[in-house]
Amino acid sequence: MLATDQSRRFEEQMLPHLDAAYNLARWLSGSASDADDVVQEVYLRAFRFFDGFHGDNPRAWLLAMVRNIWFAEWRRRHDAADSAPYDEALHGDARLPGWFDGTGCDPETLAVRHDEMHLIHHALDRLPLEYREALVLRELENMSYRDIATITDVPIGTVMSRLARGRRLLGAAVQAAQRAAHAAPVSGRPAAHLVSVPVPSPPKGAE
Repeated sequence: MLATDQSRRFEEQMLPHLDAAYNLARWLSGSASDADDVVQEVYLRAFRFFDGFHGDNPRAWLLAMVRNIWFAEWRRRHDAADSAPYDEALHGDARLPGWFDGTGCDPETLAVRHDEMHLIHHALDRLPLEYREALVLRELENMSYRDIATITDVPIGTVMSRLARGRRLLGAAVQAAQRAAHAAPVSGRPAAHLVSVPVPSPPKGAE
């Protein structure tokens, strides 16, 4: 295959999934700069090994690479520092990509829904990694159970278990935050209500 043909095929199959790769990297790492580094490495590797890709699901292939590269980097840092397990509180709290874009809403609705999304994002960002990963892939990326199982290298039953547990943990965390908001309202603004996360219907060895 000519280099130009390979480059064109790579662009057609892989570039449409750039946002999904960044989204997963951002939620896994909790850091915008780490996510940028991971995605850059992913696409460099993907191009290097593109000749070996013969599947029909480039997004799952890329997201599995995102996951593997991030966990390899996390293990490298952890081993080098000989420190305690990953402390997500050390990472910045810059706004994360999520479910809400505010299209068609009036200013008051935007203000309330922004608070709702902030509660959900805050809670999701603090879930144990295996549950956060499963929820991001299912709810944000709309991936099938089978694709999530392929990306995370666990059985489909484990994926379903992590999703069920993750949703319960997320709901409990958001409700706790809502109770705190009711107890201390700010500037007379109504307390946020739990919004539904779209539900069309968990790393390896974590169960």
